[in-house]
Amino acid sequence: MPHVRIEILEGRSVDERRQLLQAVHDALVEAFEIPDDDRAQRIVEYDPINFEIPPGSSDRYTLIEITAFPGRSRMAKAALYKAIVHRLGDLGVDAADVSIVVHEP
Repeated sequence: MPHVRIEILEGRSVDERRQLLQAVHDALVEAFEIPDDDRAQRIVEYDPINFEIPPGSSDRYTLIEITAFPGRSRMAKAALYKAIVHRLGDLGVDAADVSIVVHEP
């Protein structure tokens, strides 16, 4: 069961936050083949004073941290990164504004 934390600046609508959660979940179902009902996700929103974003990034910068059991192949992880970036792109988040970190404790 992967645990997902999506970090963003405050100000996105409820609908957009729901879409972010769904997009990341759908990517995990596709790339990591987790069950559709396997959800452990949260969004953390920051006041801009408390969230420094990388130079050149927009206010739509999105940091996604996924903690998952080790053992997934490089191909599965690459598929996950691609699927997340694609799905967030459909929501108007540029690929340059997406950072993904996968932790495998």
